[in-house]
Amino acid sequence: MILQIENHMVTNKTSQLTLNTPLPAEASHIFSPEAMAFVDALHQEFNERRLALLAMRRKRQKEIDNGALPDFLPQTRHIRVDFWKAAPVPEVIADRRVEITGPVDRKMIINALNSGANVFMADFEDANSPTWQNVYEGQVNLFDAVRRQIDFTAPNGKKYALNEKIAVLFVRPRGLHLPEKHLKYSSNCASGSLVDFGFYFFHNALKSIENGFGPFFYLPKLESHLEARWWNDVFNFSEDYLGLKRGTIKATVLIETILATFEADEIIYELREHSAGLNCGRWDYIFSYIKKLKNHKQFILPDRALVTMETPFMDAYSKYVVQVCHRRGVHAMGGMSAFIPVKDNETENQAAFEKVRKDKLREVLNGHDGTWVAHPGLVQVAKEIFDQYMPEPNQIHKVKPTHDFTAADLLTPPALVVTEKGIRHNINVALLYIESWLSGTGAAAIYNLMEDAATAEISRAQLWQWLHNKVVTSEGIEFTEYVYEKLKKEELAKIKGMVGEKRFASGRFRVAECILDQLVLDVEFTEFLTLPAYEFLP
Repeated sequence: MILQIENHMVTNKTSQLTLNTPLPAEASHIFSPEAMAFVDALHQEFNERRLALLAMRRKRQKEIDNGALPDFLPQTRHIRVDFWKAAPVPEVIADRRVEITGPVDRKMIINALNSGANVFMADFEDANSPTWQNVYEGQVNLFDAVRRQIDFTAPNGKKYALNEKIAVLFVRPRGLHLPEKHLKYSSNCASGSLVDFGFYFFHNALKSIENGFGPFFYLPKLESHLEARWWNDVFNFSEDYLGLKRGTIKATVLIETILATFEADEIIYELREHSAGLNCGRWDYIFSYIKKLKNHKQFILPDRALVTMETPFMDAYSKYVVQVCHRRGVHAMGGMSAFIPVKDNETENQAAFEKVRKDKLREVLNGHDGTWVAHPGLVQVAKEIFDQYMPEPNQIHKVKPTHDFTAADLLTPPALVVTEKGIRHNINVALLYIESWLSGTGAAAIYNLMEDAATAEISRAQLWQWLHNKVVTSEGIEFTEYVYEKLKKEELAKIKGMVGEKRFASGRFRVAECILDQLVLDVEFTEFLTLPAYEFLP
């Protein structure tokens, strides 16, 4: 095995990947010369294509801005209508009825693996603020978790360690658009995707296979089957590099962009040796709907609270993903329940649990093979619903009569109702989340919901769309820059009162305010809030 790795290191190309920041001793084994050589090889082989794919995204966005609407691709119709199936998934992930997600924090990893969920998705993306410390500690934590040598002692002395039975580990690297500024490839920032995937895969693929559970991944933010092809080629290259059997890697693609829905069949097809199905990443999906259709007045969305899975385009999306996945023999995973247990208020706690039950019931009856929760306290609630209505490991074999979904089905919005309360809530949550992210916490409990970057993206995107389309609230007020400034000032005062003057002064609320102003007021829509905000991270 070592010989095979060394052979790949013998290349005519000079290594161009370098660390440009001090490396703590506890992470030195992660950034070993051999691991750096592998991640460098990934960049040499795939980074130029990644940048070209991002340029294609921008070109497609301009076309939509200028009047085009998302639709199924005529040139790939044969893939949608032909009969084919993806490779079967390993038995260890046949049953994925409840999956828990969270950042790559050491305590979180232990609690999630011990939670009773079938799968834990360790997240370098939306639930993780990619400070350098979070990135390298996340790799160390996963290295230890795969080897079952992870433990943690809290400041109060409480000790955490793995149970005998733990969840199956999946890892979500950052999206194609995100850089890693602490590693340079040539003279530019390295790719967050290739850094997260590469170091985890190099160190843990063989050990996870030995332990019978991987390597398994989630892929975020894909917008086309060409991006799925890119990942498939990354997987092929990586398997060859370590001498692994083709198809060893399995990956679930998050259908969390409106464009990916129209290429769901094609995405599975591109990854068919490596596919572990699709997941309905609902929060990013709403954000993508706003972002892609932001210039189309007929697709302006109402208050965030009114955009639910019962909304026409969201209901069609859920059912279409199930239909596609089951025709192709792979899992159709449901979306995230952002609710968390409510301490010291049993009435509110039970109300939250009931909302989770209702949400999971809809998913299992739609045909989903599993679902997501954000907190260990919700695992059993979701599991009870799926146990009752899905006694078998999954529902992949239940191929319902095909419904001919149209582009209109997948785009139909709900009625437009925008309220001052909805505007205030978006401002308030966006400020709280961005400040949390800037402070190094990417999964933040806000008003009894576990918020990540996706929900903050919805909030700021709606504010931009409402402002630039001159939306009038149900109270009869046009949403203008003046109104935004007035409400923002009032919401900042509320936040200051809620967190206290000391916390407000020591926090990063003023930086968060400046970032939100840029995101809402700029004429050009900023593609991801994490891009300008990343400049403020250590």
